[in-house]
Amino acid sequence: MAAEKRALTVRWKGGHGFEAANPEGATVRFGSAHEEAALSPVELLLASLAGCSGTDVVDILAKKRQAVSGLEIRVEGMRAANPPRVYTSIHLEYVVRGTGLTQHGVAQAISLSRNKYCSVAQMLDKTAEIQTSFRIETEPGEESRPQPPSK
Repeated sequence: MAAEKRALTVRWKGGHGFEAANPEGATVRFGSAHEEAALSPVELLLASLAGCSGTDVVDILAKKRQAVSGLEIRVEGMRAANPPRVYTSIHLEYVVRGTGLTQHGVAQAISLSRNKYCSVAQMLDKTAEIQTSFRIETEPGEESRPQPPSK
């Protein structure tokens, strides 16, 4: 696969607010802790990790013919006390909904994303210990199955 170049334009919107736009026109506003209703740049890192991995998990489960009807990822990160205050540990909890989902299939999809496909996870691995856990929430009539944390 050939290398891929991506570019964004980030514009200052006043105060501590910014807006990023890609060439296709998609935008996201962000800012510092001083901005109301804005994610901070380091919160966007967590969102990027969850979005990157979530895309992988949904795609992998679809290839396994496991019917996903919903996915929610709860992500928490701990940052170092001193500058540059990088993330030192991150936990992602996947709540996967669907019919006929298997523990093995979901665990394998998360592992493949975490260890092979998610480029954001590979970058954050340089400073943070990333752990995952998941829970399957089945459609009505099926039993819910929690899964313990893993690395």
